[in-house]
Amino acid sequence: MKSKNLGLNTICTHVGEVEDKQFKGAVSPIYMATSYAYDNVDVKRYPRYFNTPNQEMLSKKIAALEGTEAAMIFGSGMAAVSTTLLAFLRKGDHVVLQKALYGGTFNLVEEEFDRFGIEYTFTSGLDKDAFAKAIKPQTKVIYIETPSNPLMTITDLEMVAAMGREMGIITMIDNTFATPINQRPADFGIDIMIHSATKYMGGHSDICAGAVAASAAHMEVIWHKSKNLGGSLSDFSVWMLERSMKTLVLRVKQQNRNAKKIAKWLLKNEHVRAVYYPGLKSHPDYELAKKQMSGYGGMLSFELEEGLDVDAFQAALNLIKASMSLAGVESTLTIPKKTSHGLLTPEERKNQGIADGLIRLSVGIEDKKDIIEDIRQALHKVAVKA
Repeated sequence: MKSKNLGLNTICTHVGEVEDKQFKGAVSPIYMATSYAYDNVDVKRYPRYFNTPNQEMLSKKIAALEGTEAAMIFGSGMAAVSTTLLAFLRKGDHVVLQKALYGGTFNLVEEEFDRFGIEYTFTSGLDKDAFAKAIKPQTKVIYIETPSNPLMTITDLEMVAAMGREMGIITMIDNTFATPINQRPADFGIDIMIHSATKYMGGHSDICAGAVAASAAHMEVIWHKSKNLGGSLSDFSVWMLERSMKTLVLRVKQQNRNAKKIAKWLLKNEHVRAVYYPGLKSHPDYELAKKQMSGYGGMLSFELEEGLDVDAFQAALNLIKASMSLAGVESTLTIPKKTSHGLLTPEERKNQGIADGLIRLSVGIEDKKDIIEDIRQALHKVAVKA
């Protein structure tokens, strides 16, 4: 099905389906084979080549959502990140990465790139000068993440894309938090979009997957590297991911609405010191977010007032679950120093502006009044004990 003129809900529902030619079922059949014929066939299929029927078709849905020519599905978000970076970086090359970055990506670069002979620089900030100062003659890639994890900072997509085009540098973005429903970086000129599909694309906390979308030429480079690194996804998980993505627009828009209401409520609460959500006018990047996002996402972070115990607050919650991951239909909470950024040193977290008392909230699709009430009663309990 051609997706050029289709709406997002229609793309999520219909593009990338595997046609059931035998029984005419309403949903895609699962092709579980790990061995396919190689003579007298149009495509030599093999799971590690990312081209089984379910893998191939779901990739079309993701490409349609991101507005790119092609896409691929991976076994995890970090498989997508590592494969994509290593596809375009060689010994002696240099990569610029924004300062505010997911902890797993930060660890990949810090722990692996030196032994590969790949040089790297983390920007001092997110403005044009910070990126320009970090670029070297041998820079091959600029890697960004917006909104960032966990402080929801916003990076200027047009600025980064223009810089990349001008200097012949490939631009990449982790678009996980925004999703292609709220933000399409390709429309602003970014070359390659990466997702932890475990998060919003999966959306039900039961799939581990990754995705990459880009031009056909860039995806060809990534595909050749991926065959060697082997980060493919089982077809059953691919089928589950396709099923989940049919409701992606509905879920994300509800999470957008809930998160904005909750962020506004937290901003007025006497027990909350700071709220980080790009949909708030008080957010320093609000105008930029408004320019490049159609929705502000379901993720927010906040800090309790000094003296309130974040662990006690977490324990006092009844509805919101403490969870390592995010973006499910259920609201979850995490303390970054213990989870996503737990491998960073206290100094590294401080340099990224991540306080030990920071709480990251992944807002679900529940009634917003129930989420707010759970936060209110937990804040009241810890405030009384303080």
